[in-house]
Amino acid sequence: MNNSLRVTQPQGHEEVSSSDSEGIDQLPDKSIIPSKSTTVADCFKNKEYLRSINSQIPTDLSIQVHETTYTVHKYPLVSKSGYIARHEAQPSLSNFRQNLKLENFPGGTDTFEIILKFCYGLPIDLNSSNIAVLRCASEYLEMTEELEEGNLVFKTEGFLTFVVLSSWKDTIAVLKSCETLSPWAENLQIVRRCCDSIAWKAYKDNSSTGDATLNEEGWWYDDVARLRIDHFMRIITAIRAKGTKQEIIGRCIMHYAERWLPGMDVELKGLRGYGYVKNDLQFGVFGDKEEEPIEHSKEQKTIIESLISILPHQQKSLSCKFLLQMLKMAMVYSVSPALIAELEKRVGMMLEDAKVNDLFIPRYKNGDQGKLLNSPEECTMHDIDVVQRIVEYFLMHEQQQMQQQQQKSGKFNISKLLDNYLAEIATEPHLSITKFQVLAESLPENARLCHDGLYRAIDIYLKTHPSLPEHERRRLCKIMNCEKLSLDACMHAAQNDRLPLRTIVQVLFSEQVKMRSAMQEKEPLPSGNNSEQEGNQISTNMEIKNLKAELENVKTQMAELQSDYSELQQEYEKTTNRQKSISGWSSGWKKIKNSFQAKVDRDETRDEQKIPNPVGHRVKSRRRSSIS
Repeated sequence: MNNSLRVTQPQGHEEVSSSDSEGIDQLPDKSIIPSKSTTVADCFKNKEYLRSINSQIPTDLSIQVHETTYTVHKYPLVSKSGYIARHEAQPSLSNFRQNLKLENFPGGTDTFEIILKFCYGLPIDLNSSNIAVLRCASEYLEMTEELEEGNLVFKTEGFLTFVVLSSWKDTIAVLKSCETLSPWAENLQIVRRCCDSIAWKAYKDNSSTGDATLNEEGWWYDDVARLRIDHFMRIITAIRAKGTKQEIIGRCIMHYAERWLPGMDVELKGLRGYGYVKNDLQFGVFGDKEEEPIEHSKEQKTIIESLISILPHQQKSLSCKFLLQMLKMAMVYSVSPALIAELEKRVGMMLEDAKVNDLFIPRYKNGDQGKLLNSPEECTMHDIDVVQRIVEYFLMHEQQQMQQQQQKSGKFNISKLLDNYLAEIATEPHLSITKFQVLAESLPENARLCHDGLYRAIDIYLKTHPSLPEHERRRLCKIMNCEKLSLDACMHAAQNDRLPLRTIVQVLFSEQVKMRSAMQEKEPLPSGNNSEQEGNQISTNMEIKNLKAELENVKTQMAELQSDYSELQQEYEKTTNRQKSISGWSSGWKKIKNSFQAKVDRDETRDEQKIPNPVGHRVKSRRRSSIS
């Protein structure tokens, strides 16, 4: 339970009978005090926006607080409030009542009625719910010791110092109540003292628990997460200054974000998982964002910017998933580019810990918060540029670590993550080949030990974009190194009719080499002398040399086919100019087409007969579905 204190007035007042009320105006001001205080201060004649003391003694002062006017006796208030004493006019006549308006009075009418009770000598309860506002109101009314010993400033200040700040729950409650008391609570150092008290208790608890688990050390996270963002920031700053572990600060910030940023727990799946349904995707991410009030949107933006500014700098103090969630929220609410860049750098430093789904960042219109780009003209659903920058920051961080001779490079771990991401975004119909290529080539050549994942992503892209021209297919496949494909990937690629012919030839050669190497590894170790081993090595070298020669021969034949095709194309154009009728044009084109097809069939048959097949592997027609 919250601590409370009942404050009573130590001295009483002489009773003034009702028979003396007729001559009350002739008494000195200090004697105009009702004797039965309980019947005076508790009984207001309530009318709409008008409250008067229910007493036989005439009132002589009107005080307006917000929209409510109180008719009270002057002396009880003047004797305790320096503000009222300075603003009231000359002593009033019997038929004249003075008026006073309290502008911006802290706490409003409820607080003013408590102060009226105090001024009339009635007991009041001080507790964590009203102590902050009473402290501010007493300061506003200048209820100091200079006017009366034990005045309200003294009593409220003592209760704050010796009762509230010694209790965790009361301090949290008082700090929460200060959210509506600006700037009084700030000027009176109530906020600062509460934040320091909370920070000290949290630090003391964490330092005593040592390496405690989260359940043991995080008991205070919920209480601190109830506070407004500016108060939360001050507590975190104070806790950090006392030397609290960065991991504890990070967990507290993540807990606060989960409470105040409801979009943090949204996980966007890949388009291949959901299908390319843009409206469903938009609803699943931030369906109600467009109807969000402006005030709430500004509050969310302030919270995001504030949390980013106090994130601990230690690398493992925050999870990569949380940083990516914060990045998505920052983009939704159009946070400043500098803070977004800061988050991208932080994610780049921890990219090894990311999952593919974490990298799915929806693309939004600039200046239109929460609205996804969902028309074909607006390109992709995923913001690939952000991922591109994150990868660049990762490479910069890796370079710095190598220069400082710190930990081992993590590029090999990133290659699998990036290839899986490429395979997901490859299903977007409006993804340009340039964006795909730039992202695929963002990692250096030595970062991928195996190109199977990259081949899978390329194959999915070719499958999603069947109308891609031949020269762009060749351009895309240049990203892939056939020598780094596994034997299974080579066997699939050799029969993949989506790949350009030049790439298939390279795959065939690589497949032959890998199959020969695999066969040699399965053969028993030679038991003969060195001359036999040297002979086997020479034989293997000769076979590889022959394979290279055959490959060059195939390339030459491809060039001839290309030349023949060009000649046929020219012949076709001449024929088109000569033919005027539709039937004649169709007949000529069919002849050219049949002639070209016959030549291609003869050349392919000849090529298959010339390519060696030392292990009995038979090249079949390239008709096979994708591995995707």
